[in-house]
Amino acid sequence: MTEIPKLENLEYLPYLNQEGIIDPEFERQIGVYAVFDQEKTLQFIGYSRDIYLSLKQHLIRKPEQCYWLKIETITKPSRSILAEIRQTWLTENGNLSMDETAWNDPIDAKLTMTKEDQEQYHKLDELGQIKLLKKIARITETEINQKLETRGVKMEIRFNPKLKEKGLLDLK
Repeated sequence: MTEIPKLENLEYLPYLNQEGIIDPEFERQIGVYAVFDQEKTLQFIGYSRDIYLSLKQHLIRKPEQCYWLKIETITKPSRSILAEIRQTWLTENGNLSMDETAWNDPIDAKLTMTKEDQEQYHKLDELGQIKLLKKIARITETEINQKLETRGVKMEIRFNPKLKEKGLLDLK
């Protein structure tokens, strides 16, 4: 592999283009990417076999922190090369502390349940619990969609309906 570029030497790219979408050129691109907030403060470093899909997932989880990107693509998928670039960038930036779960895992709408929701949940049968979790997930989905709209996102966002039954939100 050629020399790993320093993160500071890569150019900032807008997270969303003029049309309010993630640049489709990143679809099916393999590489390492860094996500920055509005002030260009580093928030997250990840790698992916499809940068576009990963960026879309991060956008629904952390819309307030997804304003700028720096990306290094590679042509052949190699987890070891991707991990090496990522680790180099993390080291270069003082081993950035990131909540990887919040950036990568499905959104847990159950965390937004009120005390009353929780009490009701424990009194319900399995079908009732599923219905309540779907309701909570839909409320969280509406809040996310409002944040994305405020952020200027124009691309279609579709959540996996099966996961809503578990109180989780993730892209389909």
